[in-house]
Amino acid sequence: MSREFNVPPVVFPSGGNPSGIPQQRRAQPTAPFQPTTTTTRSTPNPNLPFMSFEIGSTVPSTSFHTPVFGNNSNIGIGGGGIGGIGGFEDELPLLEELGINTRQIWRKTTSILNPFRINANLHEDADLSGPFLFLMAFGLFQLLAGKLHFGIILGWVTVASLFLYVVFNMLAGKNGNLDVYRCLSLIGYCMLPMVIFSALSLFVPQGGVVVFGMAAVFVIWSTRVCTRLLVELASCGDEHRGLIAYACCLIYMLFSLLVIF
Repeated sequence: MSREFNVPPVVFPSGGNPSGIPQQRRAQPTAPFQPTTTTTRSTPNPNLPFMSFEIGSTVPSTSFHTPVFGNNSNIGIGGGGIGGIGGFEDELPLLEELGINTRQIWRKTTSILNPFRINANLHEDADLSGPFLFLMAFGLFQLLAGKLHFGIILGWVTVASLFLYVVFNMLAGKNGNLDVYRCLSLIGYCMLPMVIFSALSLFVPQGGVVVFGMAAVFVIWSTRVCTRLLVELASCGDEHRGLIAYACCLIYMLFSLLVIF
């Protein structure tokens, strides 16, 4: 059997919600967002003189000054430089800055071409620019003859300079003032007759009497020039002229053998 429960009816007052239950608020509809408009411009903050959010409202700052250079007439090619630096006209040529004096090389070359009138004063300032050109020319003529001797030529010149340096200083003793750099310069410049011989040997049959005769002439030429320069430029050279000439003759005879064979 089902059991029935008697529940009394609930009566709400006619004036509103039942007691004890709070009344909920209804959300009032709001109007759509309307941007606020201002009729006056915002004034920049005086504490921030360099910042402004209004275009055209700021005043150009005078904290930075325009750089002032010297007289514009001094700027340019051929004129004075900026800050005390000279123009292009005052600068030395590139070859002279590298230590290559073409006029001096030409004068030394022409002095060697005449074995009877040698100006030793021109060779007081030793350099390696002219000797390097002569050695490369000698190797180039040998290359035209089908002989690759560039390494041999440079090696023999170095060994020959050391040999002449040791021999001369042993003969002169403590009074010898010849250094290796001057030996390289003199031997290199006196290679000019060997260069001429190497060029002429291209037009002469190899292994003939003519080649040997030409070799003897050019070896004597180089030996005479080199001996004369060493005797006049180095101290105590006159006392050992014969021995110096013998050493120079051996050096240039080796280079002539490269041309002949």
